[in-house]
Amino acid sequence: MNATASASTPPQVAFIGGGNMARSLIAGLVRQGVHGSAIHVAEPVEALRQALEQDFGVATFAGASDAVAHAPLWVLAVKPQVMREVCAGLADAARAQSPLVVSIAAGITAGQLDRWLGGGNVVVRAMPNTPALLGAGVTGLFANERVSATQRARAEQVLASAGRTVWIEDEALIDAVTAVSGSGPAYVFLLAEAMEAAALQQGLPADAARILVQDTLLGAARMLVEAGEAPAELRRRVTSPGGTTQAAIETFQAGGFEALAARAIEAATVRGRELSAAND
Repeated sequence: MNATASASTPPQVAFIGGGNMARSLIAGLVRQGVHGSAIHVAEPVEALRQALEQDFGVATFAGASDAVAHAPLWVLAVKPQVMREVCAGLADAARAQSPLVVSIAAGITAGQLDRWLGGGNVVVRAMPNTPALLGAGVTGLFANERVSATQRARAEQVLASAGRTVWIEDEALIDAVTAVSGSGPAYVFLLAEAMEAAALQQGLPADAARILVQDTLLGAARMLVEAGEAPAELRRRVTSPGGTTQAAIETFQAGGFEALAARAIEAATVRGRELSAAND
């Protein structure tokens, strides 16, 4: 499908940027029953446009202004470094169409987006994470004061196509969302790296070490979600007094595990604020 062939189809949503996160949301919307022809995507890389057309039947465009024409909802899925330029190019269309604007760019505030789009805009700021690529993500959402209840529900529907959603009423806390869930998968991957390396040091074969670590983390995550109990209670249940788990937990705690995690999340939160200030 190309832009000309689908020009008569009114878009429900326009994506500005067709990278991995946009692709995951598009896949989720199609799974929900949104027809591909109702999704417009602006993406400068021809190979990505072709892949999106082939895989989802969406209409693609090289230019953002063409993609957003008549669309009531825009998803801004470009890198933070180019967001100001992209918004400036869309300001006239934003004034004419008054769309619901959803941004998934880290470190860009709703106020910045509103200002760069010319003012008076309906803006939702969203922070998804990479497991959204598997439909297993989680997204923190913040709405500015112009967003109606109906528009909040629409924004949530789009982001929920890739996983669970959480509304945050204080935008200042979105940087903490980024630090906890946006960056969080990398913390788990780092733990997996360390566990695999330790398993190898203990003499386990590499293939066995990887399976043991992967399925342990997967199973533990499922228990966290499905058991409905606090992490501390789940940990207590598996930690027998004087046993192997207690020996490991005490070693973690002696090394300041909890304090280190707190400092890491604080550092990521601070960095999010710095990125926002740098883009202002």
